[in-house]
Amino acid sequence: MAGVTAVIEDGTARRADATAGRETLGRDVLGRRLPPLKERLYPPMPRDFEGGWIATLAITALAAFIRFWHLGDPAKFVFDETYYAKDAFSLLKFGYARQFIDQPEGAADKAILAGNLDVFKDTPSLTVHPEVGKWMIAAGEQLFGMNTFGWRFMPALFGALTVLLVIRTVRRMTRSTLIGSIAGILLAVDGLHFVMSRVALLDIFLAFWLVAAVSCLVADRDWTRRRHAKSLDTPVADGERRGLGRWLLFRPWRILAGVCFGLALGTKWSAVWVLAGFGILVFAWDYGARRALGVRLAFLKSVLVDGIPAFISIVLVAGVTYLATWTGWLLHDNAYDHDYASKNPATGVMKVVPDDFRSLLHYHQEVLAFHTGDYIKNATHPYASNPAGWPIIARPIGFDAVNDIKPGTPGCNPPAGQNCLSVISALGTPILWWGGALALIAALVLWIGSRDWRFGIPIVGYVTCWVPWFAFDDRPIFFFYAVTMIPFTVMALALVLGKILGPARSAFGNATPRRLIGSAVVGAFVVLVVLNFAYIWPILTDKVLPHADWLSRMWFKSWI
Repeated sequence: MAGVTAVIEDGTARRADATAGRETLGRDVLGRRLPPLKERLYPPMPRDFEGGWIATLAITALAAFIRFWHLGDPAKFVFDETYYAKDAFSLLKFGYARQFIDQPEGAADKAILAGNLDVFKDTPSLTVHPEVGKWMIAAGEQLFGMNTFGWRFMPALFGALTVLLVIRTVRRMTRSTLIGSIAGILLAVDGLHFVMSRVALLDIFLAFWLVAAVSCLVADRDWTRRRHAKSLDTPVADGERRGLGRWLLFRPWRILAGVCFGLALGTKWSAVWVLAGFGILVFAWDYGARRALGVRLAFLKSVLVDGIPAFISIVLVAGVTYLATWTGWLLHDNAYDHDYASKNPATGVMKVVPDDFRSLLHYHQEVLAFHTGDYIKNATHPYASNPAGWPIIARPIGFDAVNDIKPGTPGCNPPAGQNCLSVISALGTPILWWGGALALIAALVLWIGSRDWRFGIPIVGYVTCWVPWFAFDDRPIFFFYAVTMIPFTVMALALVLGKILGPARSAFGNATPRRLIGSAVVGAFVVLVVLNFAYIWPILTDKVLPHADWLSRMWFKSWI
C-alpha cells in the first residue's frame, strides 16, 4: 500500500470480535472489507526512513534558501516592523518594552538605520500583543545586530521550519513520503507564507507554533494507538467486551502540544480558538479508538480516562506556559501597568490575588479594550480586508511601495513613456489558494462522508484560524492574518492530491493506469503552482518593475 490510500480510515463501521486474540474483519461504510483491527489502529510507517529525511531536509533547505536570499533588502523598516523590531530590541535591552522617540516623525527609524540605537525613552510602552514573538525577533537581533537582517532572521528561520513540520506531519498522517513532500513544496512556494517569513511581524511565529502543536497531537495519536494495538494481544473471553483499555495518563506528546499552544497564545491570543477546536477533535480520536477496541461504556470512560488528563496536559499546560511567557514583565517593576495594583488596592475576592498578577490582569484588560474598543472600531485602513474574501485572496495587502522610479535608475528599463516601481505585496500564490479552497471543500466531504480522520485536521485548523475573525470585521483586519490558514490549506491539498494519485501498485504489483494518470494531474498542478510563484516573485521581493509589468500581476482591481 502506498500514498494516501495506504491509510485505512478509522471511525468507519466495523465489528471486532477479539476472542483469544482473534478478530473478525469488519466492513467500512461502502461495504469494503477492512484490514485487521491492529493495522487500522496503527498502520505501519513508511520504511524509507533515510529517504524520508533526505526529502524533508532538501525541501526545507530550498524553502530556507529562497527566504534568506537577500533577506536584508529592502534596508528599511517594512510595514509594522517599525513596531515589532523596536519592541523586540527594547525587550532585549531593558527586559520590557519602552517608548521610542517619535519627534520628528520617523526619527527612531532613521536613527536605527543610521546605526544610532539610542532611541528609547525612559517611559514604558503598552504593547498590544504578548511577548513571545517579539522575544523571538529579539533573538535574531542579538545574533546579527539591530539591522534588517537581524530582525528578519528568526521569521525566515521559523518560516522554513514550518515547512519541515508540515512535511513530517502529512507524512505521518498519510504514511507517504511523497504526499508529505508535496505538502512541503506547496507551502514553500506560497507567496503569503514567503513574504511573512521575510518581515519581522508576529504571524509567522503564530503559524509555526500552531503547526507544531498540531504535529504533536498527530504524533500522540500514533503513540497512543500503537499502545492500544498492543492491548489486542491480551485474550478476552467469549461474549465479553474489552474493559477500560489502556489508561495512558502520561502522554508526553500532548504535554509538548500544550507547551506549543501556550507559546502560540504568547504570540497572539487568536491561538485560543485553534486550541479549543483541536481539544474537541482529539477527544473524538480517543473515543473512536476505545470504541474500536470494544471498550465498555466507551464514551464515559473516554471522558474520564482521556478527556480529563487531556485537559490537564494540553489546556492547563498551555495556560501555565502562557503565564510563564510574561516572566520578563513580572520581573520588571518599570514595565507598563506593573504598578497598577499598588495604586489601586484590591477589594473583595481580588485580595487573594498577588499584586503582580492583579496588575498583569489589568494589563490584559487594557489590551483587550484596545482590540475591541471604539477607537479601533472607528478606525479605517486602505488595505482592510473582510475575512469572507480571504480564501480567494479578494484583498491582499501591500507592505511597501516605491512609485515613480525614473528610467535609468538601476533595474528600471521600461518602454518609452513609462516609469518603474517596486513593491512588497503580501499576496498568496493564486493557483495554490484557489486550488486549496476547492480541496478544503473536498476534504470536508471526505471527512464527513467516509469518516476519514485525516481530513478533519486541515478542516479544524483552517476553520479555527479563519471563522473567529468574522466576529471582528467591524474593525480593520488584514489578509496577512490568513498566514496561519495556509499550512492547513496545503495539508488538505496534499490529502486530496493523494486521493487523485491512487495506489502505487495493483494487487499484482504492477503500476496502475490510475496512478499514471494521477501522477500526471498532480505533477501538472504542482508545477503550475511553482510557475505561478515564480511569476509573482518580483512583487513579493521589492524588485524594480516597469509599471505595465506590475499591472500584469495585479489580476483584479481589488489587488491594487
